[in-house]
Amino acid sequence: MTNLILASTSAVRRALLTNAGLAYSAVSPGVDEDEAKARLLANGEGPAAIALALASAKALAVSHGTEGLVIGADQTLELDGELYDKVASIEAARERLRLLRGRTHQLHAGVTVAQSGAVMWRQRVTSQLTMRAFSDRFLDDYLAQEGQAALSSVGCYQLEAAGVHLFEAIEGDYFAILGLPLLSLLAFLRTRGVAPS
Repeated sequence: MTNLILASTSAVRRALLTNAGLAYSAVSPGVDEDEAKARLLANGEGPAAIALALASAKALAVSHGTEGLVIGADQTLELDGELYDKVASIEAARERLRLLRGRTHQLHAGVTVAQSGAVMWRQRVTSQLTMRAFSDRFLDDYLAQEGQAALSSVGCYQLEAAGVHLFEAIEGDYFAILGLPLLSLLAFLRTRGVAPS
């Protein structure tokens, strides 16, 4: 069977593959995401294209020197055409959530499978998420409950946990929102005999 490698240290992405019953190894892709984002933005790329470009960069970086199938993934948050990065403090998380409150933002999830330095397959999935107009008191309670965990995602929420209380509507692929378009990835892996068919 073909060796499967996840080019990510994301606990959520690892959990998604593990829960799907896939045998794989996980490694850090060693990609300077800040530098890559800056270069892509300077070249006029938007948030959606950046998610797929970063996913491809991660997969390709790990795929050199291995014959295994390497999965790279990335996710970007877009609001009114602007790209947003992770925040570094609880106060910054409070400002990010105030910005998103009562509005619809997009999460772009990119996934790429590479082998021996070549892209074999890739896809981008965009989901629309609308936050409800929650109160400042709710926001304070939410951040007190989440603590540093709120800083682990660009939107300052984990949809699979308490972050679900922030939303009034969601349109899109649940797995892609978590950070990995799992259904389409599994469909591709089945064609390569790596996932159960």
